[in-house]
Amino acid sequence: MPSFRLSRRVAATGAPPIPAARAWAARYQGGAGPMIDLTQAVPGYPPHPEMLERLASAAGSRACAGYGAIDGDLPLREALAADVSAFYGAQVGAGDVTITAGCNLAFTMAMTVLAGTGDAVLLPTPWYFNHRMALELLGIDAMPFETSAEDGFVPDPERLEAALTPQVRAVVLVSPNNPTGAIYPREVIARIAATCRRKGIWLVLDETYRDFLPEDACPPHDLFQDPEWRDGVVQLYSFAKSYCIPGHRVGAILGGGAFRTELLKLVDTMQICPPRTAQAALAWAVPALREWRLANRGIMQGRAVAFRNAMQQAPEWRIDALGTYFAYLRLPSQAPDATRAAEILGSEHGLLTLPGPFFGPGQERHLRLAFANVEEAALAAMPDRLRLPGTVPA
Repeated sequence: MPSFRLSRRVAATGAPPIPAARAWAARYQGGAGPMIDLTQAVPGYPPHPEMLERLASAAGSRACAGYGAIDGDLPLREALAADVSAFYGAQVGAGDVTITAGCNLAFTMAMTVLAGTGDAVLLPTPWYFNHRMALELLGIDAMPFETSAEDGFVPDPERLEAALTPQVRAVVLVSPNNPTGAIYPREVIARIAATCRRKGIWLVLDETYRDFLPEDACPPHDLFQDPEWRDGVVQLYSFAKSYCIPGHRVGAILGGGAFRTELLKLVDTMQICPPRTAQAALAWAVPALREWRLANRGIMQGRAVAFRNAMQQAPEWRIDALGTYFAYLRLPSQAPDATRAAEILGSEHGLLTLPGPFFGPGQERHLRLAFANVEEAALAAMPDRLRLPGTVPA
C-alpha cells in the first residue's frame, strides 16, 4: 500500500485544547457532584426571549435560505457601524464592516490579508490558543511576547517596540484579554498603536469582550477617532458572547481602505456569505437590546465578585488576574504542573479548567477558569474541588 501524505503544516499544529479537556471530564465519576465546567467561554445565561423568536422566524423564511452579500447583509453592517460609532465616539460606516462566520474565521481571514509565509505576527503571552493555531496553519510565525502577573499581564509598550523585528507584519492585542481577563489601559493601547503606525506595522485589536467592560473603562481607546485609522488598524468583534448565540457563528471585522479591498477576496473564498438567519435577528438586536446587554455586564461583574469571594476559602491559590469572563490562577507551590493539575481536577474532582501551557510558553504554573459560564452557587462550591496532591485541602 502506498503512503498517503497529509499536510506537514497541519500535522505540526497542536491539537485543539477544548477537546483535550473534555477527555478528562469523560473520566469523572461524579463523586464531588455535578461537573463544574469552566473551560469554554460561553454566556452562562440564555439569549433574550425575543432574540430566540426572531431567530426561529428568520430560520423559517425563504429570504434567509438564499445567499447574501459576501461581506454581510447591509442592515446588520449598518447596525454594528452605528453601535461602534456611539461606543467609541467616532464615525464608522457600514463600508468599514465585514460580517464573518464567527470571530475565529475573522482572525484567520485578517491574518491571511496581513501576512504570509516567512512573516511574523507578535502575540502577547499568554495568548488565545486559536490565534496561535491559526497562524501556524497559515505558515506565519507566531512571535510570543511575554507579559507577567507583576504587570497585570499588560504588554509594556517600550519592551514591545524593542521586540519588533523586520519580519513582524502585525501586532495582535486582545482586550479584555483571553485568557487572563486583563483590560489594557487606554494609554498602553495608544502607545502601541503609535509604535505600529511609525513602523508600518498593522495593529489588530480583538475586542470580543468589549461589551463587558466596566463603565469606567469605556471607551477602551480612541483609535477610531483618527481619520487615518483605516490605514493601519483592524478590529475583530464577536456577537457570540454579547447576544448569547455562539452556535450561530457570527463575528465581524472593522477595517477599510486597501485592507478591505483584499479582505473581500478572502470572504468570498472562505465563507461566500455569513449565516443569514442570525444576521437578520442581530440587525434588530444590536440597537434594541442595548439595555439588556448593559444588564448582562452587571451579571458578569457580579460573578467576578463571587469568584473572588469564593477563592478566599482556598488561600493557597493566588488570583494573578481576574477580569471579564476569566480568572487566571497561579497553582500552589507544591502542586503538580498545570497540565497534570487540570487533569486531576477534571477527572477526579469534577472541576474542568484549562492549563496555562495551552496559552503559550512560560505558563506551566497557571490555570484559566472561565467563571462566566456558571452561576454564583456553583462558584461558591468551587473551592471544595481545588484539591491537588501536595497542597493543603480547601
